Amino acid sequence: NTRELSEVVFNNHSPRCVLPVWLDFEGRPRCYPVLQPRSGRVMRSYRGHLWLFRDAGTNDGLLVNQQELFVAAPNVTKADITLPVFTLKERCLQVVRSLVSPMDYRKLDIVQSLYDELEDHPDIWKDLRRLSLERNEALR
Repeated sequence: NTRELSEVVFNNHSPRCVLPVWLDFEGRPRCYPVLQPRSGRVMRSYRGHLWLFRDAGTNDGLLVNQQELFVAAPNVTKADITLPVFTLKERCLQVVRSLVSPMDYRKLDIVQSLYDELEDHPDIWKDLRRLSLERNEALR
């Protein structure tokens, strides 16, 4: 927790509505107002504050300055939000989820493993656990 101001412009360069998420001092996600596609907003944050960006409709994780996590700093004035390069499989799962109700997934004529993957929706808590594990591994 620092009082060193970091004024940053969140630039949504993606075609999706973006949900900015600040991780509070207990590591809990706190959602901020949605950024419309191809728009930006000046945010007042503080050095060391952590931000994630999610697709507001699908909850898919997005990139910020080519990373999954943005760390506010006085010398960083912009946060450029973009789509990651999804694999073909990830993109297909997104499209099927957008077209088919979850209760109808198992009516689709697809292999069993895809049912499980369709039902495994994007989840910020899973991503936070993964990022924490990756960080701990990197510190070893």
